[in-house]
Amino acid sequence: MTKTKTNATPEPDKPVSKIAQVIALMERAEGASLKELIAATSWLPHTTRAALTGLRKKRYEITRTSIEGVTRYTIIDRSEPEAE
Repeated sequence: MTKTKTNATPEPDKPVSKIAQVIALMERAEGASLKELIAATSWLPHTTRAALTGLRKKRYEITRTSIEGVTRYTIIDRSEPEAE
């Protein structure tokens, strides 16, 4: 006779990646400041800026605006690669 678990807990959802958190913050209407991105990821400022560069290389169109002296980053589009 084999034992089965009757009170099995469901497996936790797959953790959200840090870059997915960055994208989600930047897709908001107000975008995200560098300080908000750093707080969400625990990355250093230079790492956070490098992640923005990586997103641009992946064809995310990122705008940078300054509101009351705070730079905010917003994803406005993701371009598809052109067919050759």
